This record gives sequence, C-alpha cells and structure tokens, in this order.
Amino acid sequence: MIYDISDIQIEKLLIAAARAGEALARLDERIDRSPMKHGFIERQDFTDAVSSMWVDGELVHMEDLVLHDAHMDVRAPTHEMTAAHRILRARRLIFANAGGWAFSAAGLSKLRGRTSIVEEAAPPRQTHDQADAAAADRDASLEGAFSELDALLARTAATLDAMTTTNRPPMMHREESHAIINEPDWDEDERLKEWWGVHARSEELPPILRTAILLDAWNMIEVLQRSPWLGRLLAAAFLRDSAVTPDHLPALSAGLRAVPRERRHVRNQTQRLVALLDSFYEAAQAGLKEHDRLAHARERMMRKLAGRRSSSRLPNLVDLVVSRPVVSAAMIVKELGTTPQGAIGLANQLELREVTGRGRFRAWGML
Repeated sequence: MIYDISDIQIEKLLIAAARAGEALARLDERIDRSPMKHGFIERQDFTDAVSSMWVDGELVHMEDLVLHDAHMDVRAPTHEMTAAHRILRARRLIFANAGGWAFSAAGLSKLRGRTSIVEEAAPPRQTHDQADAAAADRDASLEGAFSELDALLARTAATLDAMTTTNRPPMMHREESHAIINEPDWDEDERLKEWWGVHARSEELPPILRTAILLDAWNMIEVLQRSPWLGRLLAAAFLRDSAVTPDHLPALSAGLRAVPRERRHVRNQTQRLVALLDSFYEAAQAGLKEHDRLAHARERMMRKLAGRRSSSRLPNLVDLVVSRPVVSAAMIVKELGTTPQGAIGLANQLELREVTGRGRFRAWGML
C-alpha cells in the first residue's frame, strides 16, 4: 500500500488548519503562563490515555487508571487497563525527552516496545590507556577464584549439551513464535518505512497540516499491528517538535472523541484530513475549558490557605489534587507523609468531592 499525498486538495484544508493551529498555540501559551502548568500536563496525560482507549473501542475509567498508576488498584487490572497505562507511560516518556527524540531510532524502538541493542547491549567505550590501567589494577588474588568459576561453567555447559538433542529447532523471536496472536505477513518495519516516506514527501507543508497527513497515513497504512495509539502520540510529538505546542504534548485523542467516527473514517482523503484538523481544534478547546475550570477550582481552594501555618500541608494537597483527577487517602499519605486520618482531615478542609460513596478506601476529586 502506498499513501499518496498528491491528490490532497490543500486549498480545502487551509481554513481548518489555520483554526486548529491558532487554538493549539493559544492553549500552549496559556499553559506556559499558568501557575499549575505541571499539574495540568499530568492531568492531560490521564485524559489522553483514557480517550485513546475510547477511540480504539475500549472503555477505561479514569479513576481506575489513576489508582493503577499509583499502584493502589482496588481490583485486578484488566488488559485494557494495562494498555491504557502503557499509553500513559509513553506520553510521559515522550515529554521527558527532547522534542525530536520520539522520531529517532532509539525513541521509536523504545516506544514500540523493542529492546534497543545499540543502547543496552553495547558497553561504554574505553581508551587504550584506560583499558591498560584497568587491567593493571586487577587484583591477582581473584585469578584463582575466576579459574574455578570458569571450570564450573565449562562443566555445566558440557552437561547441558549432553542432555540436549542435536536436532532441536532453532530459537524463534518472541513475536514470531506466536503466529496466532501476530500475523506473520504483517511487516511492521516495511510499513514504518512507508510512513517515513510520507514524512519526507510532506516537508514543504505547514506543520499543522503535515501533522494531520502523518496521522492519517499512520491510520491508513496501519503501521503497528497491536499499537494503533502510537500514531496519535507521534502526531502530538510532531506538533511539539515543530514549535506549534513547545510547552506541552497535546491530548489529540480527546479531540477525536468530539468528531463522529463516520467523519474520521470516510473514504475521501481530503474529508478525513478536515475531520482530523477539526479534532485538533476540539482538543485545544477542551484543553482551554479544562484549564479554566481547574484554575477556578484552584483559586477557590487557595483562599482556604489564608492564615495557615507555613508548615501546613494543604498547599501540597492542592497541587496534588490539581495534578490528579482523583486522589485517595493512600495517595495523600504517600505523597504528603501524613497519617490516614490526617489525610481524610485535609481532604475535608478543602471541601473536595468524594467520588466512591464508601466509608473506607475513599477518593476525592475537585468540584
């Protein structure tokens, strides 16, 4: 399959692209100037992970994901929960590194879940002088012990060779050994190479329009067999790398939820791109509304800090509540170092909303 960009009607995309780019830039500017910047970014990670699972047809509750991330599950985690947490960790990994890291060989290998042989297997290089000095400093008294260890390893290897049949089949790669789970004819490397070709052919286009094309190409080529969500994260990483949103990683999946599925999967290529650009705009608008809501709630909680002692833990609790959709008593104890009863008392002072309806194992969120 070859993704052709020559048939795209660029003139029909300019208005949607300009609107989406302006909204994303406005959101990024507001986040950069916000006193709760880091907390809002952490909350957006949870929102995007849950929304990404929704786009792929899976339902994960926000509260369960927060508790799972804090290693405080109230029930055994499901496969969907594990996948959502992987998306969450991938977003954090992308944002923690430089802008172009996600598109490097090491970054793609890490995000795809493959071991980077170059990074992990290769030992650090030494100069000849360093190697000679290290060899000279080696303790001669250990040579006898190492000789005995080598002899033991040799005897063990000989025993294992004698127990193993000579006609055993060769070892297979972990993914190749499960043909029922992974389709053998699905060449991810070849599909990724084709997607990189689209990346190279679209260099002349504006960043916001190019991002929509890259995301649509990822969906049409179906690069990864079991991780379709990675294309959305790479699109967000591209917006950050191209200076459209340098201060945050956009929650694009949250915008996709606001666009009907029929528009996102229409056969016409130009109409699909318009739908993606509209989803970028919806993601920015949702982020602006959420930021304003959190800012208002934070200001209301900060008023309760007037006259408090300087050693009060309430300011730390405010920051924790802003950065998490829900907080449990155990999370407050872990982050603030209080007792369980003290955590409940602090939560009551801020007048947080109790979300579980239980008397024990309670959790709270902002109104």
